[in-house]
Parts: sequence; C-alpha cells; structure tokens
Amino acid sequence: MKAKELQGRTDEALNELEKSLANDISRAGFKNHTNRLNDTASIKRLRRDLARVKTILTQRKLAASEGK
Repeated sequence: MKAKELQGRTDEALNELEKSLANDISRAGFKNHTNRLNDTASIKRLRRDLARVKTILTQRKLAASEGK
C-alpha cells in the first residue's frame, strides 16, 4: 500500500485499517510459528503498511494540534 493511497482516506478508515493490519500481523505470526505460512515476506509487508498508517495518523494529529 502506498502512502498516497492512505492519505486520501478518512481518519475512521485509517483507524479501522490499523486494527485490521494488527490482527493480520498476529495471525501471520502464528501461522509462521506453526509452519503453515507459505509467504513469510507478507509479515514484513504488513508491518510496513501498519507503520505507514500510524505515521499518517500521527501527522494528522500533530497538524490538528498546531492548527489550534
């Protein structure tokens, strides 16, 4: 997922995506430990996507607090 794609979403959508990605990371980690995960690179991609979402949310919070 690209950062530009995420910037067009609302805060609510990003919060839901954050929860979903965290859940997916947990599931992928469990599958990896039980040797049922075929694509181990997916964990890295999910973690980076989650970091992008959190970064955008933090930037928006900082921008909102500076605007007040």
